[in-house]
Amino acid sequence: MNKYVTPALIDVVVEGCGIIQVEAGSTLEQMVDRMDMQDKNLVMAGIVNNNLVDLNYYLNESDQVKLITMKSDIGLRVYRRSAVFLLIVAARMEFPARKITIKHSLSNGLLCEFVDGDTNESEVKKLEARMRRLVEMDLPIRRNTVMREQAMEIFDRQQQFDKVNLLEVREKPIVHVYELEGWYEYFYGYMVPRTGMINNFKLINYPPGIILQTPESNNPKVIEPYVEQKQLARVFREARDWSEMLQTPHVAALNDNIANGNIEEIIRVNEALHEKKIAYIADQICQQPEARLVLIAGPSSSGKTTFAQRLLIQLRVNGRRPVLISMDNYFVDRALTPLDEKGDYDFESLRALKLDLFNSHLISLIQGDEVEIPVFNFKTGSCNSQGVPIKVNPGQPIIVEGIHALNDELTWLIPNELKFKVYISALTQLNIDYSNRIPTTDSRLIRRIVRDARTRGYSAADTINRWPSVRAGEQKYIFPYQENADVMFNSSLVYELAVLKPYAEPLLQAITPEADEYVEAKRLLKFFSYFKSISAEPIPPNSIIREFIGGSWFKA
Repeated sequence: MNKYVTPALIDVVVEGCGIIQVEAGSTLEQMVDRMDMQDKNLVMAGIVNNNLVDLNYYLNESDQVKLITMKSDIGLRVYRRSAVFLLIVAARMEFPARKITIKHSLSNGLLCEFVDGDTNESEVKKLEARMRRLVEMDLPIRRNTVMREQAMEIFDRQQQFDKVNLLEVREKPIVHVYELEGWYEYFYGYMVPRTGMINNFKLINYPPGIILQTPESNNPKVIEPYVEQKQLARVFREARDWSEMLQTPHVAALNDNIANGNIEEIIRVNEALHEKKIAYIADQICQQPEARLVLIAGPSSSGKTTFAQRLLIQLRVNGRRPVLISMDNYFVDRALTPLDEKGDYDFESLRALKLDLFNSHLISLIQGDEVEIPVFNFKTGSCNSQGVPIKVNPGQPIIVEGIHALNDELTWLIPNELKFKVYISALTQLNIDYSNRIPTTDSRLIRRIVRDARTRGYSAADTINRWPSVRAGEQKYIFPYQENADVMFNSSLVYELAVLKPYAEPLLQAITPEADEYVEAKRLLKFFSYFKSISAEPIPPNSIIREFIGGSWFKA
């Protein structure tokens, strides 16, 4: 006679929920399904004992669990990655002879393109319909552990030679390969376990490609209307053209050029492209003699300081005598600095600046009068008693660089016809492979980690810890105004991550497993494992990347 055996129970500690009892052998997904919690459908992954895991993770006694939802950057990446896989599989089913590539973020979506040509409305409708059928079927997305050689054979059969070449560089013998309906993919990160979870997306025909939309972390249940960003789209098209010119569409191609000894030529051509673009911007400014105020804005670690100095030189080449003014000297006294929602000083707020004094000085300089620019002392939190006298020759440009430069409220006294606005950001033109893009935010974070360690004595953990606050400020004070620019400059260099690797890796490896920043450090270290390193020696001293690794002609 068979007796019913009560399943063994284990205790799991869930952040915000206390001790949860689950049956031994339960997965994280099964635990979440049985929990009495709101928005459980937003849970995308977990951090267990300070390691990121997917929902298929088997729980153990006394595991310390933090649930990762779409309200976080990590959770959002898991959902978007899964939606991308869904799109790739749908494209292979509908158009087996074509190859789709995931390019970059554009406004509130991802731009994806077929390698062999443009898309049309009919094709996009077919893709979306196929994706929705896959969602309705609620198919398993399997994560298989295979030997690296076996993974390379799989991708060779699928004619994904970019992945084959990429895996040749990785030193780890084990590879995790995802499978859906007989189609295989290799992704830089986790995905959800079932297609039924990817139920909120939208495709938009956006020749030459497609916009894939998913919700944002601040509103994870809703897909916001697409916001057109024509200026940014043009810069990304330019980045694509540069990438094709340099023959480096993905990391495998970059690694090949490093192995073949061609990297110094790529560095020289890439730097020449930057110089040509900066010279073009200087020419545009000179063609508008009424433009007296050159305003430069961009997010953190875009290379604004070096760009401003190089633009100044190119204006000198055109016979101009510009002056450069730092907005940092117009901070209000620290005691008067506005506070953010946490009660901390909000140095990025527009109200942290002496706007009236700044505008008054600009008006005087434009009129040819001499003014005394204040010198802000960051140690005392106030201006020194004596400033620096400055005067601008008649008709000469005044260059101002800062996060608020494209916001007309900063220069509210200056007529628009006197302004020339430049937006700068590191808009990465390099993919890991055709399926895995490199987010611009990752490139900028890595730049900042290296620079903060070199110039400010911050650890990588310090920089990673501050990064969400930095990004929140960018979303509030910079990105809403980027389309106001007269011209945009892409400061990304196709070779830069191979240069940054030997600087960043030791800093990330110093973050210990018990640190809150360990999960992010581990992710970035995996990211670097795809790259071959190169020496900084061939990089010229006026390069944007010198602002971060050192050896620049220009002082910060």
